[in-house]
Formats: sequence, C-alpha cells, structure tokens
Amino acid sequence: MTLSSQRIPDAVVFDLDGTLIDSVPDIRAALNWLLARVGRREVSRDEVVGMVGDGVPMLVERGLVATGGIPAGGLEAPIRDFTAHYEANAAHLTRPFPGVTAALQALTDAGCRLGVCTNKPAGATAEILEALALAPFFAAVAGGDTVPGVRKPDPRHLMHVLDALGAVPQEAVMVGDSHNDVNVAKAAGVPTVAVTFGYAHGPVEDLGADALIGHFDELVPALLRLSR
Repeated sequence: MTLSSQRIPDAVVFDLDGTLIDSVPDIRAALNWLLARVGRREVSRDEVVGMVGDGVPMLVERGLVATGGIPAGGLEAPIRDFTAHYEANAAHLTRPFPGVTAALQALTDAGCRLGVCTNKPAGATAEILEALALAPFFAAVAGGDTVPGVRKPDPRHLMHVLDALGAVPQEAVMVGDSHNDVNVAKAAGVPTVAVTFGYAHGPVEDLGADALIGHFDELVPALLRLSR
C-alpha cells in the first residue's frame, strides 16, 4: 500500500478486542476456568462474543448470570480471580486479524500516529500487544482502568488517547467493532470506521459508523475517503 500522508488522518485510534485481535479464545478459556471453580457449565464462543466489550466486571457478571446467577459472595472475588488468571494467559490463543500488521505498518510509514482505546484492563492489553509484536506501532494506549472511573463510551477515554498522541478530534479517526466504539467517537467528535468481523452485539450496519470494512486491506482506502 502506498499513501500520501497529506490525505490520511493525523491520528487513528483502534479498539482492541474484535477489532485488532481475535481474543475470544483466551477470554473464553479464562472465563470457563473461573466458571469451573464455582461449579458452573462452560460457555460457548458465541456466548462469550455476546458478553465482551464492556470491561472485565461486566464480562464476569454476564458469565455468572448466564450459568446460574451471581454467587452468594458477590462479584468482587470472581472478578479478581478472573483478572489474575486472564492477565497471566492473555496471549496464548489470541491472534491479530488478517491484514492488521500490514495496515498498521502502512499508516506508520505515512506518518500517522496510532493509539489504542480499549475497555480491556491495561495489564492484559500491554501483554497482548507485546506478545503479538503490535506494541511498537502505538504511541498511546489506554485500557479500561487507565483513567480511573472512565471507560468507553465516555468520551474522556478517547480524549485521553488523543491528548497523548497530540491530536485533536477533527484530525483523527476511531476504528472499532461495537456500539461503545462508535458512541465514544461520536461523543468526542471523531469519525468512525467499523469492522464487520468483530464482536458487535447486533448488526454492524446499525452502529452508525461513517464507514464499514470487512478486512484490514480496506482500512486505508476507507481512511482516504473519510479524509476527502
């Protein structure tokens, strides 16, 4: 891919799970590990896809509710146990989606500043980006616990990343797969690209993104169209 840096956004911020990476295999393994500890059934990949996107506390709650309800002791211990186990095993089965590395390299070569804005905890995010050799592409990364009390779709989460990149909303684009990604971008005044292969809870076409792509080979052309 060849680009004119004058025609692409100054900054592109990516969601992580379901956008850059297929992380459900490791998330499912960790959730099933937790569920086994409390005597619950396993959950399927499709079930986990419907649970991700809103951070670990909501994921754990959804997993427990789907398999019998919240334990008498509450959610604090299960969330703590899941987090510790997942962060130690977050990159065993997780892989980038096809075309991710080439697209990030093309944008980097064109001088575009790249960031990550995810509701995944920062520790697991850093581990995965390092393990998959994606970390060098990103000048700013914000997990769901990076800014206390702030996560997508709160626009302050995305603005934290843009500020760290030295970018302003009108010079940036958000790339994601879910309502949280589109909504955080809209709240911050940032155009959006949604991937159709991620973990959206419903039709991707209904998210209201400015552009849709079905493969990362389509990202650069989509960014060029949005920059006209």
